[in-house]
Amino acid sequence: MNVYDSELVAALLKKTGYSETNKIESADVIFLNTCSIREKAEETVNNRLDSLHFLKKRNPNLLLGVLGCMAKNLKDDILETRPFVDVILGPDSYRRLPEILNHRKISNHFVDTKLSKFEVYDEMFPSRTEGINAWISIMRGCDKFCTFCIVPFTRGRERSRPMDAIFKESKKAIKDGFVEVTLLGQNVNSYGKRGLTNPIPFHELLYGIKEIPGLQRLRFTTSHPNDFTRETIRAYRDLDVLVNHLHLPIQSGNNEVLKSMRRDHTVEEYLELIDELKSEVPGVSLTTDIIVGFPGETDADRKS
Repeated sequence: MNVYDSELVAALLKKTGYSETNKIESADVIFLNTCSIREKAEETVNNRLDSLHFLKKRNPNLLLGVLGCMAKNLKDDILETRPFVDVILGPDSYRRLPEILNHRKISNHFVDTKLSKFEVYDEMFPSRTEGINAWISIMRGCDKFCTFCIVPFTRGRERSRPMDAIFKESKKAIKDGFVEVTLLGQNVNSYGKRGLTNPIPFHELLYGIKEIPGLQRLRFTTSHPNDFTRETIRAYRDLDVLVNHLHLPIQSGNNEVLKSMRRDHTVEEYLELIDELKSEVPGVSLTTDIIVGFPGETDADRKS
C-alpha cells in the first residue's frame, strides 16, 4: 500500500512539472512517505529527517515533507521537534500536492491530516516505470479495529473503489507492459461493503478482472479470515490467472489471545477455512502472520 501511495505521489509531482533525480543534493522537493504500523518505522523516519536537515540549512528553498500514516499519527510531535519540515499530509490529502507546490511560498507550513470518508484516488494513475507487477488499490481504510493495529486511526474507515475505475487502471497497467496485477486493501475480502453505489462482492471483482486481455497473473493482499468467503475459494479453483498463493494472517494459535486481539475468529474456524481451500485447490501455497508475546499472553497460551 505504501509503494502504491508513493507511485500516486510521484505521478502528482510529474504532473506539476517536477522530474525525478538520483542526486538528493539537487532536489527541490523531498517527501518521505511514512508508516506507523511499527515503532521501528517511525524511528527510521525521524532519523532520516534529522539526516536531511543539513540539506535544508544549505538550501532554505528546499521543500521537505512527511506524508502518510506517520503524518496523521504524529503531526504535533513533528511540528514541535522538527520545525524544518514544511509539509505534513495524511494519506487522504495527496490531491493537495499540486496546490502546495504551486503556492509554496505562501505559508511556512502546510498541514492537512484530515481523514476522508470518500477519498479513493479515482482518476489518478500511479507513476509506474519498471517491473512486471502493478499494485492496484481497490479500497482504503479498515473497519476491524484489531487491538494491535493503528490502521483505522491513520487511514480511516473502509471505502471501496468503483469496479470500473479498477478495471480502467488495470487495463492501463497491462497496456504499459505490466503482466501481473496485485489488488491491494487493508482487508480486500470486505471489498464492496462500503462506498459503492452498486456494491459487488470481492469474488465478482476477481472474475471481472480475469477477463482483461493480456493479464497473465492476478494476486491480492491482505485477507482477513472473517471475510474470506467460499465464493473466493471457488475463484482459486476457477481462475487460471489467480496465483495459487494466499496470505491469510491468523495472528495467534490460541483462542483467548485471538479474543483479546479482537480478531473475531477462532483457531478452529481458521483451520476449517484452510482445509476447504486445500480441498478445492490442492497444492495451494499459504503464508500467515503470527504475533508472539501479545500483551497478556502466557506460556500456557503459547503452548496450547
